[in-house]
Amino acid sequence: MSKPNVVVILCDQLRAFEVGCYGNAVVRTPNIDKLAAEGVRFDVAVTNNPVCTPARSCLITGQHSRTCTGEVGNVADDPAASERLRLRDTTLAEALKAHGYATAAIGKWHIHPRPEIVGFDHAYYPLVIHRYMHQRYWQGTALGSPVDEFAAEHEINKVEHWVAAHRTKPFFLFYSISQPHEPIGWDDMPERYLTMYRKEDMPLRPNVWQDGKMAHSEHWFKVYTIWDYFWRKGGPCWGWVPEGYPTDLSELETDRLPEGFDLRDLTALYYGATTCVDDYVGRMMQILRDNRLLDNTVVVFTSDHGDNLGSHQLFNKDCLFEESIRIPLVVWYPASIAPQSNAAQIAQLIDLMPTVLDLCGIEAPPSVQGRSLGPVLRRQCSELPDNVAFIETDQFFFKRPCIGIRTPTHLYGLRLDEKWDGIEDEWGFYDVARDPCQFENLAGTAKQEATREQLHRRLTEWNASTPWLQT
Repeated sequence: MSKPNVVVILCDQLRAFEVGCYGNAVVRTPNIDKLAAEGVRFDVAVTNNPVCTPARSCLITGQHSRTCTGEVGNVADDPAASERLRLRDTTLAEALKAHGYATAAIGKWHIHPRPEIVGFDHAYYPLVIHRYMHQRYWQGTALGSPVDEFAAEHEINKVEHWVAAHRTKPFFLFYSISQPHEPIGWDDMPERYLTMYRKEDMPLRPNVWQDGKMAHSEHWFKVYTIWDYFWRKGGPCWGWVPEGYPTDLSELETDRLPEGFDLRDLTALYYGATTCVDDYVGRMMQILRDNRLLDNTVVVFTSDHGDNLGSHQLFNKDCLFEESIRIPLVVWYPASIAPQSNAAQIAQLIDLMPTVLDLCGIEAPPSVQGRSLGPVLRRQCSELPDNVAFIETDQFFFKRPCIGIRTPTHLYGLRLDEKWDGIEDEWGFYDVARDPCQFENLAGTAKQEATREQLHRRLTEWNASTPWLQT
């Protein structure tokens, strides 16, 4: 058989709990569910850093964010840099390109440096990180005019043209769908997704309640529904406004929420945006079908991180709670792997580069810190040795960066000190097998002390031995 094509479909801010094949009976995700039924679905997959830039960097380098970017947060400048200060080791695109693959990145990028510098022959990505109407796109160093089309539709059309033009040789397509990341409100999503779900039908995670009240934040509700609100009222994150964003930081007359808007309304919009992702997954598979490529293409579907969506009274992402770190992960390659649902293996984003290379018969470079899931996909074993994942987070919610270790049964976290090179205190310790919504923090108690000590030792050893990139 010839070298398989590779398509990595990466959506943004989709947590595993809101996908049909992960047990959600309300949301409609038939295309993702079909992919999972025909491929390998990992019950417990996690991001190695629950925020966009580091998570995406982890995926295409197979390295932890401290090693590939020297940071644990989002990049502090946009558009993407022309100098390779980060991602200095071989990327997935470069590894495949060295073996004769055509490479393309289409859709959201939000990685530094520019895609052409790290192995992509072709790149087409938005100027504004999240704006779904009137978007402008980079192609190389050229910036186009505003597009009068829903961004996801515009991007899949670019995908269709690129695949048709490269169908006769092996290719790697990094296809990034921005939804269900905000903005998912009335000015940014097609009407069919805005009205697809009724608030009355929305299930809520048990941990969104506090003293009998649903999590509620007018500020965050506006961030989720108004494309520029975060930059006007919640930021700018780094004291400046990137190109393409508004410079007037005032509250506007139009910054009003509908009467009675609450978490169920927001969840209905999130579900609509999730079905939007599913529609474009279906479009991607149809493009492969139309070009007669299904028989020899590896398809990976996942998300860069999850979404708190009111759990623990938090919104957005960027913390060690399960809602932030748990992501869907499906690997589809019927020519080589049989369908299965794996509940034993902890899969993580840094595993995807070595896994894809393994399926293509290519050895992973020594810089990769992840491990190939190939033996699990081929049913040579149900789990790999040392079955854990390590996670890093920024200081957004908890005043210090955090590090965590996720095992099949537990999640343990520590806060770094102000210099980020030592440990300040415990963030938390949860038995997620018994307490999946993380109601009971066992840190500071005598419960399961032996397990806590073991995880503390493993996490501190990882922190001491995992290098930081010096930028």
